[in-house]
Amino acid sequence: MKTDFSKIYINGEWITGSSDSQMRNTNPFTGEELAITQAADKNDLDAAYKAAAEAQVAWAKELPQTKRAVIEKAQEVMLENKELIIDWLIKEAGSTFIKATVEFGASINILKEAATFPYRMEGKILPSQQAGKENRVYRNPLGVIGIISPWNFPLHLAIRSIAPAIATGNAVVIKPATDTPVTGGLLFASIFEAADLPKGLLNVVVGRGSEIGDDIVKHPTPRLISFTGSTPVGKRIGELAGGALKKTALELGGNNNFIVLNDANIDQAVDSALFGKFYHQGQICMAINRIFVHEDIYDEFAEQFIARAGKIKFGNPAEQDTQVGPLINRDQVDRILKDIDATVEQGAKLRLGGNADGNVLEPTVLTGVTNEMPLAENEIFGPVAILIPFKTDEEVIDMANAYPFGLSGAVHSFNIDRGTNIAHQIETGMIHVNDQSVNDEAHMPFGGEKESGLGRFNGEWVLEEFTTLKWLSVQHQRRQYGAFVDNTKE
Repeated sequence: MKTDFSKIYINGEWITGSSDSQMRNTNPFTGEELAITQAADKNDLDAAYKAAAEAQVAWAKELPQTKRAVIEKAQEVMLENKELIIDWLIKEAGSTFIKATVEFGASINILKEAATFPYRMEGKILPSQQAGKENRVYRNPLGVIGIISPWNFPLHLAIRSIAPAIATGNAVVIKPATDTPVTGGLLFASIFEAADLPKGLLNVVVGRGSEIGDDIVKHPTPRLISFTGSTPVGKRIGELAGGALKKTALELGGNNNFIVLNDANIDQAVDSALFGKFYHQGQICMAINRIFVHEDIYDEFAEQFIARAGKIKFGNPAEQDTQVGPLINRDQVDRILKDIDATVEQGAKLRLGGNADGNVLEPTVLTGVTNEMPLAENEIFGPVAILIPFKTDEEVIDMANAYPFGLSGAVHSFNIDRGTNIAHQIETGMIHVNDQSVNDEAHMPFGGEKESGLGRFNGEWVLEEFTTLKWLSVQHQRRQYGAFVDNTKE
């Protein structure tokens, strides 16, 4: 596997980008410079899309066992290079060793699921309202898919689009986030090159959003744009794609609810909340944003939660027992500190943390928060927990649904029927009873409602997203057209 990531990857070749700008890749914990990549410009992007379009024609016709073999070989390459990949996740994305290991495993599961797709391109034969006619429905690849990968789970959230796209006969052009060009893009060029993927089917353009961000969407070649990231950027992508009648698969921001009812097992709920809030520093679209606790058990829950949050080890992500590492950059730290200050000014109490050292923000807990305060209104995307009290089931349902997001969530209750009934009323694409909000399984539908996105990833649902249907009918006997019959014949 190639490990020099100073170049971009187009049509099976590692080339120097044509832009005048350079992309400097740094470790968010140490500040160490990891790589310098000459950025791609619009000409590079155009070349990548042209290469993809040309290669895809033959790939769409390839035998299913050939497609499957490439996906399975990619699994082997990743497993052989597991330590290298995990090391890159730690030093580039600020992943803790624990998170990087889990992310690697989730990525392997995506490849395992995608390896089944070449044999799941099913069609149908349906009856017709016309005599002697046969209706056939074929499932075909879309063609070329543009992928814009995020920086928080760059490996997993890129491969969940790359592998299904290739497995279903498409080609891809990837633009990784500027903070994670290797783990969100260039690593895959190296992996699939080693897996003998034909040239042109996977291309990686590392470049600035200001230079190629709009063009990766507006370019006439891609039929679908897959994006994971913030809601404002997702709306911009949706606007650009809609103008060109392109499909989109958008997994956007969340303001996820964690509801603890008065009959919940408090110890179990604290376990779940700690993981769902602080895993990968809370930099997860599915991370808990608002923890609602019934007033009857609020104080008891808060004391247990604060005590255990205070024992979380934070700091160097390379140390294997670190649970909370750095945020991706200082801008994220400053944004969150500002919201903490504003929330305290409005009456909340800072009970733990609130300090930052470099890009490491220590685990932080606030109580006495209301649903209108800045940390409740905004997606935190960091290791800050807010505890909001409520009185009735109806009240917490209203508060949970108050904001225009609906990605994930959780409800804790001893009474499964009660918990499930509330879960049904939360406007969200995913929700979990007696668990936490950070769940993702390669065979289950992943996606949000409202401003948390469009479409679904994983399993048969991403298969539906990345393919198109074609109706082909066959008239086996001569059809009578009534008034349009040729009357000139005797």
